[in-house]
Amino acid sequence: MASQPIPMDPKYIIDLIIKRRWIIMVPFFIAMIVGIVLAIKLPKIYEASTLILIQPQRVPQNYVQSIVDTDPNERINTLSQQVLSRTNLENIIKEFKLLRGVENSSMYMEDKVNNLRKRIKVNVSSGRRRGESDAFSISFQDKSPEDVMKVTNALASYFIDENLRLREAQAVGTSDFLDSELQSMKSRLEEVEAQLKRYRESYMGELPEQLDSNLRILDRLQEHLSESQQNLSEAKIRLVTLQNEAAASREQPTTLIIGQGNQQEINDLDQMRVQLENLLARYTERHPDVVRLKSRIAEMEKQADLDRQSETTTSTGSGSNRRQTASLSPEYRTQYNEIIQEMRRLEADVADTRTQIAVYQKRVENTPKREQELLSLRRDYQNIQSTYDSLLERKLEAEIAVNMERKQKGEQFRILDPAKIPQKPIKPDMRKLFIMVVGAGLAVGGGIIFLLEYLDSSFKRPEDIEEDLELPVLCTVPRIIDSRTRMVRRVEYICSALFGSISFTLFAVFAVLTQKGVEPMLAIIRKVAN
Repeated sequence: MASQPIPMDPKYIIDLIIKRRWIIMVPFFIAMIVGIVLAIKLPKIYEASTLILIQPQRVPQNYVQSIVDTDPNERINTLSQQVLSRTNLENIIKEFKLLRGVENSSMYMEDKVNNLRKRIKVNVSSGRRRGESDAFSISFQDKSPEDVMKVTNALASYFIDENLRLREAQAVGTSDFLDSELQSMKSRLEEVEAQLKRYRESYMGELPEQLDSNLRILDRLQEHLSESQQNLSEAKIRLVTLQNEAAASREQPTTLIIGQGNQQEINDLDQMRVQLENLLARYTERHPDVVRLKSRIAEMEKQADLDRQSETTTSTGSGSNRRQTASLSPEYRTQYNEIIQEMRRLEADVADTRTQIAVYQKRVENTPKREQELLSLRRDYQNIQSTYDSLLERKLEAEIAVNMERKQKGEQFRILDPAKIPQKPIKPDMRKLFIMVVGAGLAVGGGIIFLLEYLDSSFKRPEDIEEDLELPVLCTVPRIIDSRTRMVRRVEYICSALFGSISFTLFAVFAVLTQKGVEPMLAIIRKVAN
């Protein structure tokens, strides 16, 4: 006969559970025992974490601009790499004596480092507004709660110290770089300044800023030249006038010496000496003509001596002038010489003025060229000067930023929640273990009951007989129980009640262990036992 379907009637199910209660209680009892053993024996993994706040710069950025503008996420990642480096992890293992149990005695240092690195986690939390990190947490897992706390706090201190050192190193490095660039730019600036100074000294007088003064000097020289030329013309006119007056005076007896050369003057002097001899032949030496002629001959000889001296000392006088001077009377000779000296002075002044005019005209003509060359030099100088000023300003800002970092007034990491000794392990998860063990115990019993019912081919209810045989059931006769069977059943009820109580107690103990933790409960038990 085929198996009958299992009715889903609640009354039938309750009767079935009561009927096969041992099938449920025994697996449940075993499951509770196994659960309690697992809760006590499974290795406990504790975790401690510390929350570190990224504290913004204390000095307002309007006053001091930080030169360490690394994104906090990048800096935290950099610090994480440093913290998780092999050297640092080896130091942590040696300092806190981690992984030294018997079970870890066969591990190499590389395996210990990798094992420790997997148990350290750094989680960054971002801000709500700008998406920037405002805090991060460091967590560490281990079997010892004390070691977990110590290692987590040590990692937090390492993060804080490394952050300060990294920021100060970046600030000092930036300041040193700016200082070297500033010295290089200062050398270039001094070189360009010296080049500009040499250029100005080389072309002094032709510089653009001297153009106005050159033009004014040129105007004054032009006026002075015109005045000198005018004076020279007037001197020449006076000379001609004097010569005319002297020519008019040559009609006197003494005119035989005017208008003749030196050689003629010497001849005339000889004639005068011949005439003197003739006069002495006829007159005495006291005769007025003899006295006058002697006086005249003496003057002529004196003048001849002066002319020879003048010819030897000066090379500018022309022969005609000397002849003219010699032919003049003493009263005209002085004026003549003065006019000649004035003309020579004026001619020299005119020549000097023209030379100066030529010099200043050349300076004025070269001014545009010098202006272009000077503009190029000044442009280079201004570019280097602006770069030097910018570097100098940045250098001063960098020095202030370095002092700010050294005085720990910049952005810092501050421990918000230090790590404490964890009270409950995070592994194994007691709640999941409780649910899994209880569910497994009930599922095993329920599965066995379902399997037995499924394999049972007998009719389970009178309605099943009517449906299968299509005959009405007139009556049902209950099972006849004798006194011995009744006694056995009572004992069996008492035993099942005791067993159920023990199972429920184990369930309660298991629930308390999972909710309160194994270590606190064991501590309470030890305290009660003592």
